[in-house]
Amino acid sequence: MTQTWMTHSTIETRDLGQRLARVLCAGDVILLHGDLGAGKSELTRGIAAELGITGPVASPSFTIMNAYDEGRIPLYHFDWYRLNSEEELYELGLDEYLGGDGIAVVEWPLRCPDAIPDTHLDVTIRTVDETTREIVLSPVGGFRALNLND
Repeated sequence: MTQTWMTHSTIETRDLGQRLARVLCAGDVILLHGDLGAGKSELTRGIAAELGITGPVASPSFTIMNAYDEGRIPLYHFDWYRLNSEEELYELGLDEYLGGDGIAVVEWPLRCPDAIPDTHLDVTIRTVDETTREIVLSPVGGFRALNLND
């Protein structure tokens, strides 16, 4: 079931990420769609905070993946923007982190569409104005329904 949320600040976007993290499990793959500056990394920072990750959570633009192991579940934060092909992802062995022992959050997933697991959560972030974001959560391929209202 698709859910739509409106956030009005980076704090609210991070809060939504925290709510989301409360219902995520090891093996979950979250695909983040949105323009540059839409709030993909802010949502990921909220997920990380709820998982108990205390250090800085930076966008992995140049490293392709940042791994955070200190939380209750490992977090693998990907940025596929600079990848040229799925083969590059496979050559680096990064595909092994998708659906593994942690939660994988992928920014710019359409850069490597063949690497996307069949079951995942699509998160689309649309900029409404300078501070407002529309965030749509869409389970795909049997990804379970999420209740973020608790």
